[in-house]
Amino acid sequence: MTIAHGLIMVAALVGAAGAATVAASAAPSAATIKQAEPLSNEDLYRLYSQRSWIWKDGAGYFAVPQRRFSAWTGKGRNASYGVGSWFITDAGRLCFKADWYAKTGAAPALTCFSHRRKGNVIFQKREPKGDWYVFANAPVRKDDEITKLRRGDYVVAKLGKVEDRLALKR
Repeated sequence: MTIAHGLIMVAALVGAAGAATVAASAAPSAATIKQAEPLSNEDLYRLYSQRSWIWKDGAGYFAVPQRRFSAWTGKGRNASYGVGSWFITDAGRLCFKADWYAKTGAAPALTCFSHRRKGNVIFQKREPKGDWYVFANAPVRKDDEITKLRRGDYVVAKLGKVEDRLALKR
């Protein structure tokens, strides 16, 4: 599936009716978030399964078999990788729990993001103390965070290199 096809699927998820689109940089009001509904488990599964979330300095992949999560981040001496699982809770929340490995050792981490929808906008927030922001408009805008979700595994090749590099330093 191409990015365009993925974005069409997203547009279907957020729907065509409802509030006007919101600028990606505009923070939603507390009243907007209070009125917004959590995304369903099915919607979250369709958004993330078999996709890589491309970050500024890394990526995370949400595989379907065993709900495996794998990721890498950083460069050179600051490189690290994580391997674990991802899951969805009943309140529109997607989480990934992984053991992260770096040159200094290993540590477990749990990261969660909440998702809500109001009209044709999906909002996202990193839990527990993040701020709500626009995740996706319909139609999707080029600066929406959802454009960083790409079909396929963009993690495995780089993760192996980071893993090998860290193994050599032990």
